[in-house]
Order: sequence, then structure tokens, then C-alpha cells
Amino acid sequence: MADSEQADAADGAEAVAAPKGKLKLMIAVAGVFVILGGGAATWFLFFRGGHSSEVKQAEVAAAKPPVFMDVPEMLVNMTGAPGERVQYLKVKVVLELKEDKQVEAIKPTLPRVTDLFQTYLRELRPIDLNGSAGLFRLKEELTRRVNLAVAPNAVTAVLFKEIVVQ
Repeated sequence: MADSEQADAADGAEAVAAPKGKLKLMIAVAGVFVILGGGAATWFLFFRGGHSSEVKQAEVAAAKPPVFMDVPEMLVNMTGAPGERVQYLKVKVVLELKEDKQVEAIKPTLPRVTDLFQTYLRELRPIDLNGSAGLFRLKEELTRRVNLAVAPNAVTAVLFKEIVVQ
């Protein structure tokens, strides 16, 4: 009977050991899945995105350079307080366009653009042009006005070649 009790105890130990072995196996399999999932996520987030940025760089390289169109030089007297000396503003600007064909479309409206620029510039006071903030506001306002004049075409920016306040 002692032999049967020892055999039953050995079977019980194996029965108890079997669930612990299954638990370790399940933890190992789960660990493998976590590692594989982390590797897949890393590849998807970091390495897969690198290919799309190369494509974006190729598209940027293939983009056409902007086209520039000169506007005739303007010399206007600026508004001042009564009794002050008259100050003049001399401006040379260039229009930045996206395509070459826009130049031909804008040329017929150039007198309107020049008129809009001159009427706006005559209303400026010398204090309006102080500092880089004043020039930035002038640039933005001229861009807005030229886009209204040449619609449906669009000017990307108005660039200053020369500005003299005297």
C-alpha cells in the first residue's frame, strides 16, 4: 500500500507540475506576441513613413520655380500734417506668380494694379512705414489689393526691390 500511496503522490506532483508548465508556456507565447507586435508597430510608425517622405521630397523637387513680374517704379508724395515738409516714397516691387502663363494674363490689368498701388501709397504717412512691422503690413496690403485687381488669377506675394522714403 505504501507503494500505491507513493505512486499516487508522484501522479499528484506531476498533475500539479503540469498546470505550472502550461502557465509558463502561455506567458512565453504572450511575450513572443508582444515582441512581434512592438516590432511591427515600430516598423509601421517609423520606417514605413520614411518612404512617403522621400516621395514628398521628390514632388517638391519637381515643383516649378516661381515666376517674377516687374511692376513699374512708383514715386508718390505721402500724406503729412499741415505745415510739415512733403515726404516722398519711391517703391519698386515685383509680383511673384506660380506659373509663367499668369504673366500674360496679368499684363492687361497692370494699369489697374499701378493705380491701386498709387492711390494706397499716397494715403500712407511716414510713421506707417516705421520698422519691419510697417513694411510687412504694407506688403500684405499690396498683395491683397493686387489679388483683387487680377482675380481670378492670383499673386503669391509682392516683393520689394527698393523702398526709399525722403
